[in-house]
Amino acid sequence: MDTAYLSTPHAVRQIGAEPLVCVRNVSKQFANGTLAVRDVNLSLGTGEFVSLLGPSGCGKSTLLRMIAGLGSPSTGTIDWPGAGNDAQGRGERDLGFVFQDPTLMPWANALANVMLPLVLKHVPKREAQERAAEMLALVGLKGFEKSYPRELSGGMKMRVSIARALVMRPKILLMDEPFAALDEITRHRLNDDLLNLWWRERFTAVFVTHSVFESVYLSQRIVVMAARPGRVMADLDVSAPYPRDELFRTSPEYAHLCRLASGKLKEAIGA
Repeated sequence: MDTAYLSTPHAVRQIGAEPLVCVRNVSKQFANGTLAVRDVNLSLGTGEFVSLLGPSGCGKSTLLRMIAGLGSPSTGTIDWPGAGNDAQGRGERDLGFVFQDPTLMPWANALANVMLPLVLKHVPKREAQERAAEMLALVGLKGFEKSYPRELSGGMKMRVSIARALVMRPKILLMDEPFAALDEITRHRLNDDLLNLWWRERFTAVFVTHSVFESVYLSQRIVVMAARPGRVMADLDVSAPYPRDELFRTSPEYAHLCRLASGKLKEAIGA
């Protein structure tokens, strides 16, 4: 695995701190014989914003789901140092997950959709309503609490999905190409809003994307993956200062970082 430094580290990263998640020598082979991921090693630090970048079929989503506990490695381990255990003795994973589709309950309004994790944790109804309303306001949907998914745009539905994932204040937010289906203007706006949320809430973010431009704009690190089988080819440190905005998107620095990341992606595709 190559390591390239595109800029100096940003202050949010806690250099030398114990990793939040450690992926060690992880491989995943499905029942049909397909080797989706091979020998992946990855550490995720507290407060980092990390993108997984690579072509379709490189195992990005498979790796994300294994980190979330939605699938098990065939070999290797995924550890959460410092995490406690649940009632069954398994390591607790304090996380939120945002899927490619909003996956909202169509019969429930925005407030009820965001309340769902709180309800499942038996949080008192009044407290759950207040926390869900607060999170909807943070994602820019104040006033839309009683709106149903059919009444919301694609970008607004994704905002509800993000609010639902964050309402429990998780340590890590896992996102599987959440903005891929949106138009460019909406995607840029949601990128900005996501960075504002990350800065405010201080969660660790792991963001799956096909887009070099999106990964450079959002991330402190870009983990570039090659396909068949999926494996890490480069770990790029992108530490242009925050906050990032439209001026950064049109800057020579951004263009330069995108060219470097694109070059690493091209190498990964050809590997």
